[in-house]
Amino acid sequence: MTVFQKKQTDKRSASFKHSQGEKRFDKRSGDKRSSSKKFDEQSERRARPMSKPLVKKSVKPTASSVEVTEKKAKVVGEKLQKILARAGQGSRRELEEIIAAGRVSVNGKIASLGDRVQVSSATKIRIDGNLISLIPAQKEICRVLMYYKPEGELCTRSDPEGRATVFDRLPRLTGARWIAVGRLDINTSGLLLFTTDGELANRLMHPSREVEREYSVRVFGNIIDEAMLQRLRKGVQLEDGPANFKQIKTVGGTGLNQWFDVTLTEGRNREVRRLWESQGVEVSRLIRIRYGNIKLEKGLPRGGWEEMGLEQVNYLRELVGLPAETETKVDVTKNRRRTNIRQIRKAVKQHSKYRVKV
Repeated sequence: MTVFQKKQTDKRSASFKHSQGEKRFDKRSGDKRSSSKKFDEQSERRARPMSKPLVKKSVKPTASSVEVTEKKAKVVGEKLQKILARAGQGSRRELEEIIAAGRVSVNGKIASLGDRVQVSSATKIRIDGNLISLIPAQKEICRVLMYYKPEGELCTRSDPEGRATVFDRLPRLTGARWIAVGRLDINTSGLLLFTTDGELANRLMHPSREVEREYSVRVFGNIIDEAMLQRLRKGVQLEDGPANFKQIKTVGGTGLNQWFDVTLTEGRNREVRRLWESQGVEVSRLIRIRYGNIKLEKGLPRGGWEEMGLEQVNYLRELVGLPAETETKVDVTKNRRRTNIRQIRKAVKQHSKYRVKV
């Protein structure tokens, strides 16, 4: 190799090394630039607020939501048991059981509990196949009876064993029927109200109305002291929940038999008896003497009834938030007491014959 060729070779290797050095430098500087860029992006992210304001998205109505809205809009009419109660076919509780048993039909279809009906001239409601007259029943005068229930009668319309019921001695009606306002057990006597208005009966019985019931009680048992009475006023736990007497008044008595007047604001099954039994005391006699402000008439014999006048009927209606009645079936021109005594004697006599036959 000549000297000239050697010089040319050295120049080429020098230029190649120079170019490689520039590339390395560019690569390093590029790395530095990229790292600084990443650092700037991270600082920007930190500077930004972490939470963004929520924007409500417009939800398009689905087919199911549209159906639910349409169903809610289509709920019209009154509950079937309410219509029938107003028509004098019984209390709502009784009618709910009848509807659940499949005994009621509306326009030829068996009704279910919870059905609503929009009453019109073409509406046909049947109970056990019998057509119920709805429009005339809306104009029916609200009537209320006071009945002195004797011991031994059942608070039911009919008894499979043929025992006497509280409906046996009531006056007969045309186009309506008597509905008992609550119940008294077979061994309890006293005031029992009957009405032709199912809505009135239902409201008077409902616990939310807190209508007072007063009973005269004869108890037999251990020594009854003030501590026991205080427990009964404060409340004790029964099988179906807590219960208490609103008021307890000592009336009298001798020995182990003592009389008390007690007041409740509900009518659970055998509640008075169970409250005393929770204290180890036995109830030997129980008489209901008041319902709301309606007191048992002193001159009314056991098994007798008396129809209430307009003033007493409207007291009961106002008590439960119903409009006042303007008409009455009671003839105010006649001597009501004399007429009632005749009716009572006749009813008691007929009932006595019936009991002897049974």
